[in-house]
Amino acid sequence: MSLWNSEDAVAATGGQTVDAWVATGVSIDTRTLEPGDLFVALKDQRDGHDFVAQALEQGAAAALVDHVPEGVSEGAPLLIVRDVLAGLEDLGRAARSRMTGKVVAVTGSVGKTSTKEMLLEMLSAQGRCHASVASYNNHWGVPLTLARMPQDAEFAVIEIGMNHPGEIAPLAKMARPHVALVTTVAAAHLEAFDDIFGIAVEKASIFEGVEPGGVAVLNADLETSAILMAKALDCKLRDITFGAEGYDFKFESAGIHDDTTVVQALMGDAPLLFKTASPGRHFAMNALGALAVVAALRADIALATGALGRWRPYKGRGQRERIHLDAVDTRLTLDLIDDSYNANPTSMAAALEVLAAAPVLNDIGRVSKGRRIAFLGDMKELGSDEIALHAGLAHLPALQKLDVVHCIGPLMHALYDILPDAQRGVWFETSQEALPHLKRALDSGDVVLAKGSLSMKLGLIVDAIRKMGHAPLDVEEG
Repeated sequence: MSLWNSEDAVAATGGQTVDAWVATGVSIDTRTLEPGDLFVALKDQRDGHDFVAQALEQGAAAALVDHVPEGVSEGAPLLIVRDVLAGLEDLGRAARSRMTGKVVAVTGSVGKTSTKEMLLEMLSAQGRCHASVASYNNHWGVPLTLARMPQDAEFAVIEIGMNHPGEIAPLAKMARPHVALVTTVAAAHLEAFDDIFGIAVEKASIFEGVEPGGVAVLNADLETSAILMAKALDCKLRDITFGAEGYDFKFESAGIHDDTTVVQALMGDAPLLFKTASPGRHFAMNALGALAVVAALRADIALATGALGRWRPYKGRGQRERIHLDAVDTRLTLDLIDDSYNANPTSMAAALEVLAAAPVLNDIGRVSKGRRIAFLGDMKELGSDEIALHAGLAHLPALQKLDVVHCIGPLMHALYDILPDAQRGVWFETSQEALPHLKRALDSGDVVLAKGSLSMKLGLIVDAIRKMGHAPLDVEEG
């Protein structure tokens, strides 16, 4: 199915092309490029123009460039513009203009991607839904997501992130959502902001892009909720609040079980019962916000709650799996919670709560008692209070319920230094240094959490634990 033809792309970007072409997708990476894609030669760590010839050889329909690259003929299917990123933005705006469905934008210090994936699951049950891939939420991720949006999409969910002041509003104005959701405001990216109130102001700027008559969905439980509400009012939006203090969607309780969370809430005065297929109070709150978005869209809440029960966390964001340590004796397992993608104090507290509530198995390993074990890596971009914020994890009730805490990185040494002797594991400079210790540190019956900022590479630990596993064999009884 055609996504862009040369005529529409030229009209959108003001660029030039020498021949007619039709693209069925948009790609910025030759490693994932599909035949028929329009290849966008962005300049980031490497210049995408260096890969245009390869993209065309792999079957790209055309390439968006700002000059004819070396090794590419002038007669090649090129869309030449003054600036490639600006050209991609133009495609994004044009795609948004021709789409007649409903658009949702999601931001927040924690839970953006998980909530976006929940909405994708729920809205896909009610129509053709397009959404951001992975965490494509920045200055190139948002226009890329929009440029990939099919014209006949009935719903679109656009994730919007930030690292510095002034980033969210321009992206929101490009996406022009009918509903914008702020999941939460927390201590993240404090290096670029004076305090959490500055972060709230930036998150609230997403409402500047909402279409007239649109809806702002916001968390009512925050110390900064008043900032979000004031911004929604200033933008002349109707607001829907959710949370324990929510007026429209009121959280009452969450029962965390082995692999599910059962939530009781109120939608106005009506009882609302739903579940997610993952344990965690934070997932429950994100889901409540997502359901508030569904209501704002006037979509079917009953269908949405049914779809929500099938949702599972994205890789690295709380995904839970069972690792079989013996191919024959299927009792010998440990549970792995992969939350390695990112970390800040709020998301760390939520992950530790999940680990503290996780059931262990006793009397099946060399250590008779199953243990709750955490590998915790540095939380980055926390500003001048970073040492205190790491040390402060020691006072969380959930952390105090764990059996062993291993710490990774110079900032996590602040936590390691004040852990009780009985709970203190090993401190490692890097995740790589921890790998040789894993087989000794872990045993059947344990539940293991890996969490830290992405640059700490806790994913190495996750992958190493997965490799400890064996596929269970079918053993016939003799």
